[in-house]
Amino acid sequence: MPNIWQVIFFSLIGGVFSLIGGIILLANKKVNKIAAYASAFAAGALLSAAFVDLLPEAIESGSDTHQVMLFTMIGVIAFYLLEGFINWFHRHDDNEKEHSPAIIPMIIIGDTLHNALDGVAIAAGFLISPTSGIIVTLAIATHEIPQEIGDFGILLNHGMSKKKTILVNILSALSSTLVAVVCYIIGDTTNISLAPLMGIIAGFFIYIAASDIIPTLHHERNRKAFVKKTIWLILGAVLVTVAIMTLHGFVE
Repeated sequence: MPNIWQVIFFSLIGGVFSLIGGIILLANKKVNKIAAYASAFAAGALLSAAFVDLLPEAIESGSDTHQVMLFTMIGVIAFYLLEGFINWFHRHDDNEKEHSPAIIPMIIIGDTLHNALDGVAIAAGFLISPTSGIIVTLAIATHEIPQEIGDFGILLNHGMSKKKTILVNILSALSSTLVAVVCYIIGDTTNISLAPLMGIIAGFFIYIAASDIIPTLHHERNRKAFVKKTIWLILGAVLVTVAIMTLHGFVE
């Protein structure tokens, strides 16, 4: 079992990586293509983390396979409902994006809630093993990079300065570390069953990849761009799978 300093270190690293997308946007305004390919890569990474690490770990822990799959389904449904709530703050419709004076606080609140949810997933990963914690952190970071590009762009377009945008996003990212630490301490001291938690987090990853990211790839009208994004999706799945196999060999 990892110690609390590993949870703090990797959750902070995950937050730094998630901010890379926004920093790239500040340096290069023409970054939308990078975000699209990063999203495709993230979908593959999330699917690999769910199917190659979290679900096998849950089943190998001795839990009933049907129970693990039940909690995975519960995770998918729960995060669908939760995302609907978060999006009420975070996105709203296109007209409100352009005209609502409250769009900046809504983006910040929504981003903070997303980061807090990431913290729960990171804590769950480290409660399983150091390998799972690292894999979960990397998978989340790949998903957060393109999302941060979008959030940075909206905040900048609505008049927030570059320095303030960076500061706000750093503070928001720290919510992931705070929640990760609290959830890890609770899980480590109460000896909760990890298999249901692994199933739920796997459901979270599957939902993000299958419902949020992959459908946007299918909306791509340019055949060449679609093929490139598909390659990036497969690349994300392959590389994270290799990373999982390698880490299981060296970390545990």
